[in-house]
Amino acid sequence: MPKLAGQKLKLLFLQKLLFEQTDEEHWVSMEQILAYLEENGIKAERKSIYTDMQALRDFGLDIMQHKGKTGGYYLASRPFETAELKLLVDAIQSSRFITHRKSRELIHKLEGLTSQPQASTLQRQVYVTGRTKTLNESIYYNIDTLHQAISAGMQVTFRYFEWRIEFSTHRHIVKQYRHGGQPYQISPWALLWDDENYYLIGFDRQSGLVKHYRVDKMTEITVTNLPREGQALFEGFDLAAYARRTFGMFRGREQKVSLRCENRFAGVLHDRFGDDISLFPCDDAHFCARVNVSVSPQFFAWVFGLGGAVQVTAPETVVKEFQNYLKKFLI
Repeated sequence: MPKLAGQKLKLLFLQKLLFEQTDEEHWVSMEQILAYLEENGIKAERKSIYTDMQALRDFGLDIMQHKGKTGGYYLASRPFETAELKLLVDAIQSSRFITHRKSRELIHKLEGLTSQPQASTLQRQVYVTGRTKTLNESIYYNIDTLHQAISAGMQVTFRYFEWRIEFSTHRHIVKQYRHGGQPYQISPWALLWDDENYYLIGFDRQSGLVKHYRVDKMTEITVTNLPREGQALFEGFDLAAYARRTFGMFRGREQKVSLRCENRFAGVLHDRFGDDISLFPCDDAHFCARVNVSVSPQFFAWVFGLGGAVQVTAPETVVKEFQNYLKKFLI
């Protein structure tokens, strides 16, 4: 009997068909399989399909068969379940630092990890109050470059900017480089994700301090051939505690602060400080807490935003600073 055309490609096309068009709710019949192969220039006999399906099972594919007149074959499991892909899609859509265009690209790639019928369910829209997408796509390449530097243990140089008001320009808000536009030279040790932003955590040799920089405000990042420094400071360094202390990543002096809180705000304190707090009752309606914070405008803004349900009670110096902070809101 003459050898049928396309036999070397048949297994690959069968795998493609199962992966793209089948799942536990959608299967392909023998007639559909034969028609699909013929559309792709491959002649096949029914008997050979049984052998091919078993070969794919032996290779590791979880191929199941739905019995009955309307039955067929389907791929029962994949590296990602549909529910897991939906979680990833939601995370991408709600992430501020991923642009709309990059979000669409990533979601399209995730769709390729499931069947076409299931892929349509991934086109969801997650709305997050007050969160806007960044327009800066260079952040992805910044992150990749910084990861390379951290892995290689090398210092990096970069320029760092901030946004300033400039009414003489068309946009009014313009980019202005710090350091007089001169590059920073930092030993990178970690990347930290906090409050919808990526930050580089590194050692600044000039000041001898651990510092942090928003990755989306970094440009012209270059990995140098200089070994990074500051290892002693980063041995046992607790990134989570560092993020809690600095809140919005603005440096302030670290200090123990006493708070008086309404009982219903216990969860708020726990979300902010985790288990690293000392709690004790004040009265029937309030509890008191001692927390380690960076005393800064960001800390005061957090307390102020809770509408009086959390009050700063000690030390007196911090109480005075908070009072002065609040006076700035009065005309």
